[in-house]
Amino acid sequence: MSVWLPGAPCTPRTCARAPHQSAVARPGIAAARLTAGVLVVLAGVLLAPLAAPLGRTARERATRLWCRAVLRAFGVRLRVAGRPDDTPRLVVANHISWLDIPLVAAVLPGRMLAKSEVRRWPLLGPLAARGGTLFVARDRPRALPGTVRELADALRGGSRVVVFPEGSTWCGRAHGRFRPAAFQAALDAGAAVQPVRLTYHPTGPAAFVGDDPLAASLWRIAAAGGLTAEIRILAPIPAGHHPDRRTLARAAQRAVHPTGQTAVASDSANRPSSSVHQCASSIPAAASSARTPS
Repeated sequence: MSVWLPGAPCTPRTCARAPHQSAVARPGIAAARLTAGVLVVLAGVLLAPLAAPLGRTARERATRLWCRAVLRAFGVRLRVAGRPDDTPRLVVANHISWLDIPLVAAVLPGRMLAKSEVRRWPLLGPLAARGGTLFVARDRPRALPGTVRELADALRGGSRVVVFPEGSTWCGRAHGRFRPAAFQAALDAGAAVQPVRLTYHPTGPAAFVGDDPLAASLWRIAAAGGLTAEIRILAPIPAGHHPDRRTLARAAQRAVHPTGQTAVASDSANRPSSSVHQCASSIPAAASSARTPS
């Protein structure tokens, strides 16, 4: 992997466990949830071509309903704070899990920016491509300007664009800095930035970090007892109020990760995970419960 790529020190062994045994569902319930979740995802893949001829409003409504069905099938309760609107904006969120994608799309459907590897994922990859996902080759820095132009063109065309600017998933107990490249698209298109904060309670089961296999993550989420996903829609940031993409990225990061939550200055994947979680453990309970990763 190229050294410039963002990465998190979070690992499945240290970050993705349920906090206590009572938070784990019985095996039969977990198996039923996993089966239901996979079937709902598969239904979306098969029915996606039927939504293609629909107008944007109808497609977005269908996307919201389907993504809420995916969350419900996996046993995840959805909580929404704030009021979404239909203005084409660059939506930026912290990144914790693959579950972030249906969570955001259940409330703010739009064209997602994802790493090119997602295109090869079973079930989810083909569905993402059909849904208008924009893919970025993270190991090809020279391709980045072209990706930024695609994002700006989508915003100018009236689409909402969703980006996870940390560039990698974090466990939710700590977070990385927002990479500025995607914010150039908002400046070029004259579009506002819509910060969004994602939170999972309990934190561990939803985390999809490090070399965690997708199958293991699916089972952990299905087996979690009482997993709640919250999406908090924050005040939009007018792009014109900031002179460049770096200051705009910092403003969005401060909104998503407010004062009192630990930020990690370096995204080096070689940092030991204990240093991050030792810092995160010093967050006051009121701040950490408000929870705060690509």
